[in-house]
Parts: sequence; structure tokens; C-alpha cells
Amino acid sequence: MRSSILRALPVVTGIAASALCAALSCAPTYAEGVVKVVTDRAKVFRIDEPADTIIIGNPAIADATMHDRTTLVITGKAYGTTNLVILNKAGNPIIDEVIAVEPPGGSVVTLMRAKETYSYDCTPACKPHLNIGDDKEFFDNTYKQVSQRRALSEGGGEGQSGQ
Repeated sequence: MRSSILRALPVVTGIAASALCAALSCAPTYAEGVVKVVTDRAKVFRIDEPADTIIIGNPAIADATMHDRTTLVITGKAYGTTNLVILNKAGNPIIDEVIAVEPPGGSVVTLMRAKETYSYDCTPACKPHLNIGDDKEFFDNTYKQVSQRRALSEGGGEGQSGQ
């Protein structure tokens, strides 16, 4: 089912989505029926009819969260495509769209050494970046450090250095 009621908005802290929608004329950002989302980024959507149920075909690729009954947030988790189905209270589909999760553009640099790849986010200085397909040891070490840093910021970390 093709629907024209799905609207994409950039996520901007401190600005109400409805005000942003009015400022941007709620122009859809999908082409050919595909909603594009970038990994590790969120995109806000407004729908015209209140939602009752949200279904993501493959939650390893994208995640969906309802802010309210007409505002949905899609977060890209891994590269690939999946689908988004939203049902109304009667169980009828009001949205059935393809979600394409793409890598971030521009600032991520991938370094290739022999058969291994290593990704860095270079905005403004290059730092390790979790990227699917990177060398396993590099990826695991980066993931461990990111997880430990997050635990520290949430007050649950023990201050380990990642060794």
C-alpha cells in the first residue's frame, strides 16, 4: 500500500516537531516509495491518522518508537532494507513503506589494510567509528570502549579502561 501521509522531519533538539513541520512544509524525503534513514540517526515522522500498532520487519535494521499517536521516530541501526507497517485501532494498515538504512555520508573514512577495513569518523578529528564489515578485533575493541563510556555516563560504569 502506497501512502502519502508519511512525512519526514529532521530531528532538532528544542524545536517542536509541529513548528518544524510548518517551517519545512512537511516535504517527504523518500523517493520511489523508500524512506531513507542513516545509521545511528533518528528521523521524526508524522502521520495523519492515529496509530495503534507499529511493526518493523527487521528490528536489527531499524527501530521505531511512538512519541504520540501521530508522531513516530525511526532510528537506523544497520545497513539494509526492511519495512514499516502501521495499523490503526481497527487493525487496518495506514502505512506500509520500505525503510532503507544507509551509511552516514561524508565524514566516515574507511581505511583498508590488506583484507581488513577500519572506519573512522573524521568530524573534525578522526576517531574510531563502529561500521559493519570492519575488522572484528577493531570493531569489538571500539564497541567495548563505547559501551564502557556509555555506562560511565549513565552512572553504572566502574571506570575500566577497556583492557
